[in-house]
Formats: sequence, C-alpha cells, structure tokens
Amino acid sequence: MVSIITVNYNGLADTCEMIVSFRKYETYPYEIIVVDNGSCMPEADEIKLRHPEVKVVQNTNTGFAGGNNAGLKVAEGSYLFFLNNDTIIKGPILETLVHRLKADPKNGGVSPMLKYSYAPDTLQYAGFTPFSRITLRNAAIGFNKKDQLIYHIACETASLHGAAMMVSRDALQQVGPMTEIYFLFYEEFDWSAQLKRTGYKLWYEPSAVVYHKESMTAKKGTPLREFYLSRARILYARRNTMKYDKILSCLYIAFIAAPKKAIIYLLNGKVQLSIAVIRGTFNGLTSSKQ
Repeated sequence: MVSIITVNYNGLADTCEMIVSFRKYETYPYEIIVVDNGSCMPEADEIKLRHPEVKVVQNTNTGFAGGNNAGLKVAEGSYLFFLNNDTIIKGPILETLVHRLKADPKNGGVSPMLKYSYAPDTLQYAGFTPFSRITLRNAAIGFNKKDQLIYHIACETASLHGAAMMVSRDALQQVGPMTEIYFLFYEEFDWSAQLKRTGYKLWYEPSAVVYHKESMTAKKGTPLREFYLSRARILYARRNTMKYDKILSCLYIAFIAAPKKAIIYLLNGKVQLSIAVIRGTFNGLTSSKQ
C-alpha cells in the first residue's frame, strides 16, 4: 500500500480537488493522509466531513517538513508518497512509481513528471541537475519547456521534487525523515542528498504524471519567500558541502550572491525584499544546522 501524505494550509479547495482526482483515477491500494498545518479556518473538520475515508491530522504550523513528518506518524504504507495539496492526477500513477522503486533495492526515491495544471503541455520538472560545487546552482530539467519525447525517458536524477516524491519505507528507516530546520524550501534537496549519501538511487519517472497548480503558501516577490529562500540556501551549504567547499560556498553566498541580490532589489525600490535577503542569509549562517 502507498500512504499519500499531503499538507494543507488554508487550501481546502485544492486539497479536496486532489483527493477527488485520486478517487476518480487511482486503482492501486492507497490511503490519503491530510495534515492540516494550522489553517486559519477549521479546514480539518471540513475535510473530515467531505471525505470521511481520509486520515486527517491536526498540526500546528511546523513548516513543510514538519507537516509531512506529522503525517508519517500515522502512515501504514510500505511506500510513502509526499504530494503537494495543489496537485491533481488525470490517470493512475502509483503502480508505476512503486514499480520503479521495487525494480532495485537501491532505488530509494522517485518523482513523477510534473506539468502545470493551467498549461498541461508544459513541463515543470523532468529531473534535476546536480548542484554546482561552490555556487550551489542547479536546474529543473525541462522547466517551462513544451512536452517532448526527450523528456519521456526514465533516468536517475540528482534530486527529487518536493511537490511529488515517493520513497520506500526501507529507505526512510535508513535515512530518517526530512529535517525540520528549514521550515520552507530546500527540504527535498537536503533529503535527496542524504538519500544519495546513504547509497540510494533517485529516479525521475515520466510514465507517471502529476499536474501542479504551483503553491501559493509563500508567494513570489514577498519578504517571507525571500527570507526563507536565502536562509535555506546557506543552511543547505553548511549541511551538505564538505571541508573547503563548505567554506568557499558559504563565503560566496554571504558576500557575493546575497549582497548582489539585495542590491538589485534596493535599486528597484524593493527595500523590504532587500532586507529579507540579508536577514535570511544571516539567520541561515548563524542558526543551528542540526
């Protein structure tokens, strides 16, 4: 069985639409676990009312990883599928993803092809490139590209995609759950790095497709988003680079990348965004990395 774990934060309509899409299309054995991460309205009660078959966990807002980890506590499946609540499916996907993980004991995690729900012929994700050593740049393969045959080849990927990622319970027990120190952003990259260090392979599986509406939890161009993105980037460097690379990476982010971004915001009159970048970088540099 697959345990589908999704985090709801003021997203009742999206969450219910996701549930309905699985009820309509999915045939593989599964359970759905909705973690309500401190929504302003009593959305957990409404989800229970509309979908009594779904497990609902009431949680305080402990961020993306904290919400998913709360769902893990009640999950019974041999496979754990972490799925954003603002996604839908248009055909069965679970058996395909499980088959990829069962093909090799070293296959620890898999993400499906991700397309935009508002532009179903356009890709969001067809795998990730590795992070560069010092600058920690990476890219989503196929991002904003029209769907083509070249993206329909299953392959190993550097990282799973946080919007839709399945791991085996065996891998989870070996590596442990996602760290909760980020709160927002980079959790899946950090977890992917841990899985790979433990010896697991990560896969991109194009035969399974998930349609993503894009999260509205942290809207683009807001101080909240810039703070947590900046914080997460340097935290990732501190946790996942080694020796001299770690020193060089932290120096690059703190004294080149973050100041450059802050200055650009400042020159465009976006003072709050500029401040958020500097605050987030400083916080990530000084807070505990455990």
